[in-house]
Parts: sequence; C-alpha cells; structure tokens
Amino acid sequence: MRKYECHFINGTERVRFVMRHIYNREQLLHFDSDVGVFVGDTPFGEILARNYNSHREYLEFKRSRADTYCRYNYEVYGPFSVERR
Repeated sequence: MRKYECHFINGTERVRFVMRHIYNREQLLHFDSDVGVFVGDTPFGEILARNYNSHREYLEFKRSRADTYCRYNYEVYGPFSVERR
C-alpha cells in the first residue's frame, strides 16, 4: 500500500509531500520532499530505497509532487485540514 500525505505550514508558504510504502502493516520505506530521497525503514526497505534513488528522473518527479499535487489541491484540502478548529 502507498499512502500519500501533504503537510501545510503557514498555508502554502511551506508544503511537504510524504509518501509511505507499507506492506503487512509495516512501513518499508518513505519519501519526504524535504529530504528529497527515499529512506529505508527496514532492511528490505533500504534495498528498495537504493533502487528508487538510482533513478534520477523518478526522484525529480517525486520532488515536484509538493507543487503539482499538494499546492494544486490546497483549495480542496485547506478547509478540512488547515482551517479546522
């Protein structure tokens, strides 16, 4: 399973995109747009992270998701996640 998250700090001033790879209720690896690379959370996840990190085009695509996915959908997410009281 993959889980995608957008974290908004000060509206759209600072946006963070996080993608988590989960198998059998265990997080294998994750991608954080602030870090810019995949990070393995388990020994097998480290192998997968090295493989993903070797593809430069894929990394650039994932880094751009903070702008193309999160910022673009801020108007949809904003009322439910940011302005909630």
